[in-house]
Amino acid sequence: MPFAKTVRGILKLLRLPYWPMTGGTALLTLLALKPETLNASTALLTFFSMAFIGSAGFAINDFFDRDGDALVKPNRPIPAGEISPKIAVHISAAFFSLGLLQAFLINWLCFLIVLIDSVLLIVYSAFIKRKSGFIANILVGGLIGTTFLHGEASGFGTITTASLAMYPLCLGSIGGNILRDIISLEGDSKVGYPTLPQKIGVEKSAKTAALFFIGCALFAPLPYLLQVFSEKYLVLMLIWSILLLCCSARLLKPSISLDAVKKNERIATMSMILLPLALIIEAVT
Repeated sequence: MPFAKTVRGILKLLRLPYWPMTGGTALLTLLALKPETLNASTALLTFFSMAFIGSAGFAINDFFDRDGDALVKPNRPIPAGEISPKIAVHISAAFFSLGLLQAFLINWLCFLIVLIDSVLLIVYSAFIKRKSGFIANILVGGLIGTTFLHGEASGFGTITTASLAMYPLCLGSIGGNILRDIISLEGDSKVGYPTLPQKIGVEKSAKTAALFFIGCALFAPLPYLLQVFSEKYLVLMLIWSILLLCCSARLLKPSISLDAVKKNERIATMSMILLPLALIIEAVT
């Protein structure tokens, strides 16, 4: 197998563009909460421990999904022949180990959070995804929420209402996952994944996604109400809440087309940029 092709496959397997969402969110949470003592080493370990665990999860998921990907996602590195299933497992194991080691070097609580995430990512890929798409949606969204907990644990060695107040923001990710399942309904049907749209239909799934968006919108100002963050955070979160509520209103209509689902999924996904912006503002002001 040509070396360049293998390297390209490994980079695709690791999903590097997701690092800002995994490691980046944990790091921004840490910086926004402003621990009294913070060094560059802790900041880097916070970022890369979560980023590496996320990449490990993608790699093991590609291993378990290799047969289905061959049908609906042939450009993925394993069905494309860029890497072998064995290499994907080895890379996943290496990145799980590196992520756990880095978390251990921060403190025991960070290690525990990352360990639980690692186990759930493996269970998700090996079993849950094939048993219940809805539970899979909730699990993946919930794992994203642990980045907030990891960020606070890195700087303070504990988890308080500061990061717990941010955790419900993962409801927006769950709603987005449901909409993406609607969009990929045809491909998931071919593979046999029991997603929510297959079980209850497109319209009811869209309405379920809307409920998660509404929940996210209602909880978004909570860190401000608990005096964790300032008015600057509140302003951006209110804008995000309004965008999510607008998407929800359209998704709750009696009938909805696939194009409308795609449009609202794009709006909801793009609006999530307001969260890291709010954390950046909190960190620098």
